[in-house]
Amino acid sequence: MTARSDETQCDCHWGSEEELARLKVPDVELDPDLLHRTWSAPDWNDHGAVLRRILPQFARALVTGLVEPMFGMAEVGHAFARGSWREWPARQTVTVWEFLHAWWAHSLTQPKPAVPVHELLALCAEASGTLRPWLSAWEALDHRTADRHLADAAAHWEYELLGDRLPWDAWDNADALRTELSAWLVRHAPTRLQAQDVPEELLHRIRLMGLTGPARWEDPHWPDHRY
Repeated sequence: MTARSDETQCDCHWGSEEELARLKVPDVELDPDLLHRTWSAPDWNDHGAVLRRILPQFARALVTGLVEPMFGMAEVGHAFARGSWREWPARQTVTVWEFLHAWWAHSLTQPKPAVPVHELLALCAEASGTLRPWLSAWEALDHRTADRHLADAAAHWEYELLGDRLPWDAWDNADALRTELSAWLVRHAPTRLQAQDVPEELLHRIRLMGLTGPARWEDPHWPDHRY
């Protein structure tokens, strides 16, 4: 695949005409800096074509941990969303779904995945516009390593969720995603985390996510000194 032959980009801020020309021929490896500038640029005329052009190399870089966005892996999800990949021809769409699902399932069972699971969830949610398939797969997986990732993720998320904020920058529907993630943690996490010997305070903070108003902030375990 290639970018469109008439695709343009700012040579002052993005890169040179020679670099742009590389995107208009297939199967030419991009150096890491050019790959980063290409996926992160927000102003392509045809984001979908550019994403298809770089996707084989981009996918390899992602799963090996070579992609390091400044503000978290949700940025990568936004790049997928800009490419409108769910509107591509069916064969291409299915391939992207299979890639994301395979990467997610593999990472859940790896003790030290290249991308931390809490970051990968943000990527997958932003790329797909939904949390449901990723949380469902996590919930269905009876695996000690997946539970360890759940404990780590809950510890990363609890501060923002207790402040009624999504723990990453969302492309759209941040409130709905935050509500769904909080409800899932309240319903699913405590039983799994008790076997992980997590701090009791973390379990209380997850419980507090299921409360609202005075019931939350008047609870003796409300960490008011942090908000």
